[in-house]
Amino acid sequence: MPQKKFQRTFIVGCGCTAFIKPRGQRTTEDMGLEAGTKALLDAGITYDAVQTAFVGYCYGDSTSGQRALYGLGMTGIPITNVNNNCSTGSTALFHANNVVKSGLVDCALALGFERMAAGSLGTNFPDRPPPTILFAKRTMDLEKTLTSGTNFGPGAPRMFGNAGQEYMDKFGAEAKHLAMIAAKNHAHSVKNPYSQFRNGWTVEQVLQAPKITAQLTKFMCSPTSDGAACCIVASEDFVHAHGLENQSIEIVAQGLETDDPTAYDTESAMEVVGYGMSKRCADKVFKDAGFADGEGRDLVGVVELHDCFSANELITYPALGLCALDEAHKMVERGDNTYGGKYVVNPSGGLEAKGHPLGATGLGMHFYIAMQLRNLAGPMQAPGLFDIPDKRGKFGLVHNIGIGGAVVVSLLRRPEFYKAGGIDGQARLGYNHAFECRPVTLADVDKVKSKKSSKFVLQHAKL
Repeated sequence: MPQKKFQRTFIVGCGCTAFIKPRGQRTTEDMGLEAGTKALLDAGITYDAVQTAFVGYCYGDSTSGQRALYGLGMTGIPITNVNNNCSTGSTALFHANNVVKSGLVDCALALGFERMAAGSLGTNFPDRPPPTILFAKRTMDLEKTLTSGTNFGPGAPRMFGNAGQEYMDKFGAEAKHLAMIAAKNHAHSVKNPYSQFRNGWTVEQVLQAPKITAQLTKFMCSPTSDGAACCIVASEDFVHAHGLENQSIEIVAQGLETDDPTAYDTESAMEVVGYGMSKRCADKVFKDAGFADGEGRDLVGVVELHDCFSANELITYPALGLCALDEAHKMVERGDNTYGGKYVVNPSGGLEAKGHPLGATGLGMHFYIAMQLRNLAGPMQAPGLFDIPDKRGKFGLVHNIGIGGAVVVSLLRRPEFYKAGGIDGQARLGYNHAFECRPVTLADVDKVKSKKSSKFVLQHAKL
């Protein structure tokens, strides 16, 4: 279908729970109900307006999505459950966006959640080899090409540690640069009430933390987490019909990319963890947004990217085109990844500090960027986003990747008709949920639930 026939799409509502340590304190259905209720309140609509939903999670049984959404209503809409490793949340949003973009519906909901086990990522299916086994094998094969030699540690940090080592070997970065990235994210996280960690670890504390791999310390690694996030995508007609011009953020371009043979068939640990996959996806997204090759990055002001480990943030800067391939560590030294620099990267604190509940992570990223572009992020707000002649302001960029593999890149911006003021999500929730984290109540659910809802289901909700 030609691009010109697609509908424009907008994030009209979003919500998030706190990301917390995985202690089994909350169920996925209750976290999902909280995030979904906040998103619907934010958008000023009820669940009856939602025409289809995509629900992402990795560690849950079949139809967990229905179980979570049935608290909001049982309207018979299509509900599709999504699993795409760490990019699951953004993958759910990708499909919600596409079904609106194609004109099949005018309003779609993307929800993601996770209830995880403590410790490093593992498999729920020990009776069979994991689908990522060849990635693990390939990165171990490549350790002989790295100056660090045979690595150690759990599978995921080992892969990303090797990728960081390749970058260091080729371009002269050092462990201190990984520590500077991690400390930057932990400093950002202090201002985020949704964050799992708000300790504000310094560079020295990061370097002195226990070693997880030869390259990475504990504070350079994202934790396992429990949490949920939700975004509602709508067409332009829906935006105008519901008076949402004062908060709708356009999904200008979005892409989902999977691996090509370079992941295995080149002598590159960076390719194993998706460097090329991220670059291809980002390049396509900027092209779809109307930019020539390599252009458009100067119009980006704020970024939420997938810092599952600080090594991945380092190699993702050039993958997204934020700097030249050999300039990532210099970008860190210049402070061009934080307040006062060229970009504010991970103002939320990133995965390393705010947490990483796999199914919720990508949707949480879009929540934070949407709030930045509404200029509502409070102490997390990136400065200067609207200090350009174009009244739409700068773009927000999202990057969410999963080994196995898949990556989603989104380019968001205020639309030309955006007009702040009037009754908005803040008024409907009664507070600014961009930087205040509060629970929801059954009274809140009552405001947004469908006319076709089950008392029996809601009797079992624990908010």
